[in-house]
Amino acid sequence: MSIIWQNENLEIRVEASSIPWLKIFTKHPYREMSEVPKEIRYEIFDLLDTIEKVMLEYYNPKKINIASFGNYLPHVHWHIMARFELDSHFPEPMWGAKQREDRLELPDFEGFIKILLEKLK
Repeated sequence: MSIIWQNENLEIRVEASSIPWLKIFTKHPYREMSEVPKEIRYEIFDLLDTIEKVMLEYYNPKKINIASFGNYLPHVHWHIMARFELDSHFPEPMWGAKQREDRLELPDFEGFIKILLEKLK
């Protein structure tokens, strides 16, 4: 997973996938969201909001999925995924049962990242 943005508290990583999928990680390994200082929680939600809005505008997906689990990796992090009816798992979660081979023809991911980074300045 490559880091595409970071500050002193958080980083955004790319998850390798056939769909647009980013993750926000806290730099400190908090186990639960309730342990994260309020200021950093606000930063997380601002990032979630910005990523979602750029994904919606750039990709026009059927749905945006936002999730936080941390069962395998007990470190606060959020998944943000643009979902499409023709993606390999829709309507199931991406870590669920594969429904089909994906037949996606999406705009360039690098273009999405460029727009996102401009919004995060």
